[in-house]
Amino acid sequence: MDRRSFIGAAAAGLTSRCFAGFNPAREEPRRPNFVILYADDMGYADVGIYGARDFSTPNLDKMASGGRVFTDFYASQPVCSASRASLLTGCYANRIGIHGALDHTARHGIGDREMTFAQLVKQREYATQMCGKWHLGHHPQFLPTRHGFDAYLGLPYSNDMWPGHPTNKNYYPPLPLIEDDKVIATNPDQSQLTTWYTERAVRFIQSNKEKPFLLYVAYAMPHVPLFVSERYKGRSAQGLYGDVILEIDWSVGRIMEALKQNGLEENTFVLFASDNGPWLSYGNHAGSAGPLREGKGTTWEGGIRVPCIMRWPGKIPAGSRCREPLMTIDILPTIASLSGTGLPSHTIDGRNIWPLIAGSRGARNPHEALYFYYARNELQALRSGKWKLVFPHSYNSLTGAPGQDGLPAGYTQARCGLELYNLEVDPGETRDVIARHADVVRRMQALAEKAREDLGDALTKRDGRNLREPGRLS
Repeated sequence: MDRRSFIGAAAAGLTSRCFAGFNPAREEPRRPNFVILYADDMGYADVGIYGARDFSTPNLDKMASGGRVFTDFYASQPVCSASRASLLTGCYANRIGIHGALDHTARHGIGDREMTFAQLVKQREYATQMCGKWHLGHHPQFLPTRHGFDAYLGLPYSNDMWPGHPTNKNYYPPLPLIEDDKVIATNPDQSQLTTWYTERAVRFIQSNKEKPFLLYVAYAMPHVPLFVSERYKGRSAQGLYGDVILEIDWSVGRIMEALKQNGLEENTFVLFASDNGPWLSYGNHAGSAGPLREGKGTTWEGGIRVPCIMRWPGKIPAGSRCREPLMTIDILPTIASLSGTGLPSHTIDGRNIWPLIAGSRGARNPHEALYFYYARNELQALRSGKWKLVFPHSYNSLTGAPGQDGLPAGYTQARCGLELYNLEVDPGETRDVIARHADVVRRMQALAEKAREDLGDALTKRDGRNLREPGRLS
């Protein structure tokens, strides 16, 4: 299948229909539940409905057939900590001082002034639980239980930040598994992580079926190193990576079944997405961006456009798709609207996108533009409507043979100029059309100037006026 036709066929067989927007102000028996499922380094084409070929994802595909597929959904940045900061707070990560991927040496993390979506719903007495990778600071003051979650089980940062790292051996200390705010094991059996998180999630659903809740499951996989339980080992024709995807798909199905068994399916908003694109240098231990350009660690589409499916029977139109560009920053304000909670008093960047999720007639992306930052606050690109303007910057490109069996290949340093792409017809960013659209470029340059004044831009040596400091150890 060629690049141009892929996006239109990503949800092949789905039929769009309009659905009257849900008004959370109407009286309901109870407030809705929220389940946020977040994979790590899962590529755009690693889900059946998005074009996966070497393995199947029946539960995610079932979720799609009963919900809405988003073909142009973005993580705010193509790297772990920054991506998660945006999802949880509704802010561009650079606004709140979170860059890159925090490791065991970091002495900063999410600030006390920020409001996560867990803290948001606690205003309405929701039960909250997190399972999985946090990555917003590993010291006690930064952990999930200090930022709105009643309980936590998971890793404080990436699962490759351990002594067995393939290219940086013995740099990292033993990998901690944390329950609430205590380390309960080091270098845990990673083949059990997906199972442990799923079991904890199911127990939480069962225990809270009589009251509203928010559940956040942030899988460790398919980030390297890859591990899978015996249940799924050797099940995929694609090898270990495919086995890992099958197990994540099983987890999604198990959580969805728990909602159904407990009579919660029709009162629960479920979202599945990935934190960024595939880590291509790991070759057969990495996913696929399909027709999209590059992968993790770049602001080309393969690094930031991710699979996203949302489901809520009776509220989100089944078997539908949305092609409007949206971003993880939009999830917190949408949860606020649906749960009837107040937004934080400080600036957030996301917008309530419920009309788009619900398929309301005429609903459009509420943003003038979406801004793609990376590295140390570099504004590398922005998207407005169908257009993406890319600014001159350096990036890592995999030009040689990819790595094999857990060992990464090296990247080549590449550089791009000022470039314009029409993503509606060229999602693979193969044809720079800047010479033919000077008016579009001028308009988007003006939007970029607004972002630089607000958030800064290291590429043009600009300091933003409205940045907030992260939390720091005293």
